Amino acid sequence: MEKKRFNIVVIGSGPGGYVAAIKAAQNGRSVALVEKSFLGGTCLNVGCIPTKTLLANAHVMHKIKMSEEYGITTGPVMFDFLKMKTRKDHVVEKIRNSLGGLLQSNKITIFNGKGEFLSPTEIKVVGEENCILESENTIIATGSEPLDLSAFPCDHIRILNSTSILELTKLPKSLAIIGGGYIGCEFASLYAEFGVKVTILEALPSILSLQGKAVSEGLTRAFKKQGIDVRTNVFVEGIEHAGEGVSVKLKDSEPMQFDLALVAVGRTYNSGHFGLEKAGVSVGEKGEIPVNEKMETNVPGIYAIGDVTGRFLLAHVASHQGIVAACNILGEEMVMHYNAVPAVIFTTPEIATVGMTLEEAKENGYNARIGKFPFSALGKSIATMDTEGFTEVIVDKETGQILGAQVLGNEASTLIAEMALAINNELTIECIFETIHAHPTVAEAWIEAALVANDMPMHMPPRRK
Repeated sequence: MEKKRFNIVVIGSGPGGYVAAIKAAQNGRSVALVEKSFLGGTCLNVGCIPTKTLLANAHVMHKIKMSEEYGITTGPVMFDFLKMKTRKDHVVEKIRNSLGGLLQSNKITIFNGKGEFLSPTEIKVVGEENCILESENTIIATGSEPLDLSAFPCDHIRILNSTSILELTKLPKSLAIIGGGYIGCEFASLYAEFGVKVTILEALPSILSLQGKAVSEGLTRAFKKQGIDVRTNVFVEGIEHAGEGVSVKLKDSEPMQFDLALVAVGRTYNSGHFGLEKAGVSVGEKGEIPVNEKMETNVPGIYAIGDVTGRFLLAHVASHQGIVAACNILGEEMVMHYNAVPAVIFTTPEIATVGMTLEEAKENGYNARIGKFPFSALGKSIATMDTEGFTEVIVDKETGQILGAQVLGNEASTLIAEMALAINNELTIECIFETIHAHPTVAEAWIEAALVANDMPMHMPPRRK
């Protein structure tokens, strides 16, 4: 088998892998990028991009339903879900082709095939071109995939996961979603908007438990208004085909009947079946690859980034980890910091968080206070009829440093960037309300929340002392 030598080999072309490859190539290194499936990984092909494309359709539908409140009269509203699915596929293909051109423009050599370690410095590729790649530096960016539980294994016909549900061309009348995390909640928003009767079955006491009490309770209220049945403290024991649908077996309760079921209970790390043991790379109990702050594994010259590390399963974290790994290979020391990682959930309404929740701040020993401002009191939100939700900031009482921020409501995905910048640069609450924000905008909600946190409310009644 032919041997080819490169300065760096990257296994996996998701948002971590391809960014690392570009960073290294732009600094004069020869880079090989190994991908066994489609360029772009989970995020582009079966994750971020396709789901947000479909959710964009749901957002338009949501606005059309409100048209009479804006003084706009429409006729009967109809939609073609197959056409929506086709648009989603075209969007993915367009971005994938663009990514391929970007990689080629950076003179990155792409190998379409499965990579497997033969040793710490050798990787065998089997695919369109069979060869052995030699390199002193390798970046593992193999990602994750939906967790498949033995109690209800996905058949991808009636029992679906977050990948197979994207291939639906026809809407069910009813859908059970097993798991009330961010994936389950996004799909609940999507399908409920198009008239599907959605039921979320969550084993924990609340949905979105990791996002804090205020966000969880706010979304639960919003979901109930939308007709989504949220059931918590429910343990699903199994799912079976029943007639033309499925029967969901519940512990200490009668089975429930649905047309389809979506299993959204987590993800598993892609660390098996590509020879990590031959390279001597350690793997954790859950299949994650442990790394240090420089993204180094236990084997010199081998790095791991993205979901497979088990740290923040988010595309933008993977991209930043890719830059950190590439910089360290290039001799430019760089380390990862996780204190200001923004996360967005594209439900209706949107949710975005960064830093600590109030509960986490107190658990970490901070004397924390909170400033919260509702969109119902904000001029721009009232004008656009997007008054559901709030912004809130978590502040250290002693220093005024911003520890965290959460927002539930319209444009949350855009709004969170300001707080990510503030937390990353260790700014205080005064830095927010001393910064002039344009009016009328939803970003003004941060000033108002900051003023409340500082006991200086401007457009809210003062606190009683």
